[in-house]
Amino acid sequence: MNNFELRGNGMMRKLPGLLLILAIASTVGLTVHGQTPSASPAAQAGLGVVSVIGEVKSIDAAAKQMIVRADSGTLFTVNLSEKTQYLRVAPGATSLTGATKIALADVGEGDRILAQGRGAADQKTVPALRLVVMSKADIVKKQDQERADWRRRGVLGMVSALNPATKEVTISSRTVTGTSQTVIIPITDKVMIRRYPPDSIPKFSEAKPSKFEELKVGDQVRALGDKSADGTHLTAEEIVFGSFRLAGGTVTAIDPATGEVKINDLKTKQPLIVTIKSDSVLRRLPENFGMFGGGMGPGGAAGAGGPGGARPQQNQAQGQRPPGGGPGGPPGGGMRMGGGTTMAEMLERLPTISINELKVGDMVVMSSIQSPDPARITAISLVTGIEPLLTMMAARQQGGGQARPAAVDLNSSFGGMFGGVGLP
Repeated sequence: MNNFELRGNGMMRKLPGLLLILAIASTVGLTVHGQTPSASPAAQAGLGVVSVIGEVKSIDAAAKQMIVRADSGTLFTVNLSEKTQYLRVAPGATSLTGATKIALADVGEGDRILAQGRGAADQKTVPALRLVVMSKADIVKKQDQERADWRRRGVLGMVSALNPATKEVTISSRTVTGTSQTVIIPITDKVMIRRYPPDSIPKFSEAKPSKFEELKVGDQVRALGDKSADGTHLTAEEIVFGSFRLAGGTVTAIDPATGEVKINDLKTKQPLIVTIKSDSVLRRLPENFGMFGGGMGPGGAAGAGGPGGARPQQNQAQGQRPPGGGPGGPPGGGMRMGGGTTMAEMLERLPTISINELKVGDMVVMSSIQSPDPARITAISLVTGIEPLLTMMAARQQGGGQARPAAVDLNSSFGGMFGGVGLP
């Protein structure tokens, strides 16, 4: 059975298409001949029925019209009348059972709607006989709940091993203190597997259906499920993964107008052009990061702050940790810089910045889209002010002595995870 997909702010909403179209047809007298609708009116022209799924961009109550941006990006005009029926369903609803009747005044900009009616000649207009609505507020609330669940019950890391015979995926990550963690995930028919497209900034809602055979060593994975008592296995419900490149270096030039940042690559020692897009996420490590304790230095010693350095709980505002935390972290409070907190989890809790806040001379590390041009990459997630962390990693890898950030193995140090696979 084909599905409608009602997506809101990165969250996938599924309503079975046949179920909805039959429910609508039964009350407004439309003939559907057993077909399932699509988000494109053109696809339904032969049936005399059109449907649009998308986000409300504007409403003109006096003219009884609204502009809807379909998931394809096309703008449609939805004409309303006294015959139009309005129903609100909760995010995640799979039928009209439990739907509540509302009025046009209850529909707002940013809401997700299914508008359906008889076809118009221009194929850009929908004279709606019924609107099925998911409110923006309900979507945001549901999204917050899902994010909290992924933080509480999720794991993330890099694929370090695959067992085709047993269909088991082993993922590895590294804690802030340098401890390696591995989790084995059996893949069964009940596990939903999705993959990010390789040529675009990854968005949770745009991950495509995939399968075990498409996973490979080095892929980044975020999985949701129930952990075993010892934390070494996960009974997964959903897995999202992608293939990303990790790079780092010193900023040599910044062009906010074009969104390009030039760096000297740590690994190749060659110039590298980094494109910053609107969906790229930029963060800055706090200047006093080296003062955090938690065994960051060589041999597990405290960082530059020493015993008298600032404690993590004194920096809650800078860390801006979301409620619920992540695996290994406490349910609330400030950023915990030790224990089971992985590098990716620590970094993704930092506040975001803009390209205008980058400076020449900054040391940056980023995850990026794989590119056929080795001299150019597009940043997915970039963290600046990273030199104190690289120095600590270098000291650990070199067993003390003169720590050189340029010698750090980024994939080994960051466990292959640097913000590529995000949350809903």
